[in-house]
Amino acid sequence: MKPEDALRTLGLALPDPPKPVGAYLPCVRAGNLVFVSGQLPFRDGRLAFAGKIPADVSVADGATAARQAALNALAIAAHAVGGMANIARVVRLGVFVNSSAGFVEQPKVANGASDFLAAVFGEAGKHARVAVGVSELPLNAAVEVELLVEAL
Repeated sequence: MKPEDALRTLGLALPDPPKPVGAYLPCVRAGNLVFVSGQLPFRDGRLAFAGKIPADVSVADGATAARQAALNALAIAAHAVGGMANIARVVRLGVFVNSSAGFVEQPKVANGASDFLAAVFGEAGKHARVAVGVSELPLNAAVEVELLVEAL
């Protein structure tokens, strides 16, 4: 299945690529690699999930936040390479989780993004990953996701 069709099957569409909220580029292409800057779970221009996991945001909602942030990152990558069809594979995913003290289930939150990318790209969506708990994130976002893809 084509990535665009898989996205539609999930009931999703690529949003407009989010604009940077600071002094950085949304992505940098080096050869066939596209490094997407950290993305927050914005939906319709608003932060959809804020607070610490699990104190303010449940683990399940954290996974949904990670999926939303990954969708935003994918929009940037697709824009950079001329469409999702020009993404050969997802190479690496970084998920930063705004964690309550003592929280150690960051991988469960990160699975929201990982499962999403695998559903969209199949085998080419499976990737290396890091899931890290942090004490704070910009705008008090529940998660931040960075993405590395290989372009055709």
